[in-house]
Amino acid sequence: MADFIAVELEKGRSGIWIKELDLLVLRHYCSFSFSPLVNVYWPGPRVKKDRERFPPNNVLLVLAGAGLLWMGWAGFNGGDPYVANTDSSMAVLNTNICAATSFLVWTWLDVIFFEKPSVIGAVQGMITGLVCITPAAGLVQGWAAIVMGVMSGSVPWFTMMIVDKRWKLLSAVDDTLGVVHTHAVAGFLGGVLTGLFAEPELCALFLPVTNSRGGVYGGSGLMQILKQIVGALFIIGWNIVVTSIICLVLRCIVPLRMPEEQLLIGDDAVHGEEAYALWGDGEKYDVTRHELYSDDTSHAQKYPSSGATQVV
Repeated sequence: MADFIAVELEKGRSGIWIKELDLLVLRHYCSFSFSPLVNVYWPGPRVKKDRERFPPNNVLLVLAGAGLLWMGWAGFNGGDPYVANTDSSMAVLNTNICAATSFLVWTWLDVIFFEKPSVIGAVQGMITGLVCITPAAGLVQGWAAIVMGVMSGSVPWFTMMIVDKRWKLLSAVDDTLGVVHTHAVAGFLGGVLTGLFAEPELCALFLPVTNSRGGVYGGSGLMQILKQIVGALFIIGWNIVVTSIICLVLRCIVPLRMPEEQLLIGDDAVHGEEAYALWGDGEKYDVTRHELYSDDTSHAQKYPSSGATQVV
């Protein structure tokens, strides 16, 4: 709900802010990044053993998902003008340019500081590039998309690898996917850089407000940067407040957090299921303790089947 209203304020040609405040936004990922962080804050962090070591479960699936994500992202950025025109073509081109540049920059930084590239790091760089270019996809030239890719591959890398480990405020939120860096930082960066690099002719193709331009093109461009910052800060504040209200209301109805003993065995195990048959990796589901259906054959007679398909 928080994201829906925020997007309605700023989306496409019809958003209130687009018409009244001359904000340069195709899609702004500040509206999709702080709500998840607030949702993580209210239930609290994971159990200690998961926070100490929680490596990626399947890197091959991460790569497959990243490829699908990149392809789909080009589609929805290119579809923002709702017509196949020059602006749409520029959006698709810039999306790929920025994502590829950010991908490479993040990988280079991993090599420089850690002496080896990282698959997960490369995917993170791709995501930050996609997020950063989204507000500007159809509004900037190709050279600006490269600059934005360099920024989106380096600034979120710095906040994730350096700032996150030293700032207690960030460590208080159990952000397992690094959303604050890949979406919040990259989204805010993209919104501000849009106000810097937006090209007047491309703005005229997409935006209903005339004479829109980025800061590098002079005129009213410098004021545009300030408008972008104010717009991003409002969206951030809106999402924090509204999402907190939603979480607090829900907490009065249902618990936001599972009991500790259920967290120890996993949310799938408390339903009598196991996603992966990995033995020796900690406490397992025990039907005698948790009183739920089990696929343990030793209890087959005492505890009848739940009717779900079980693999023995």
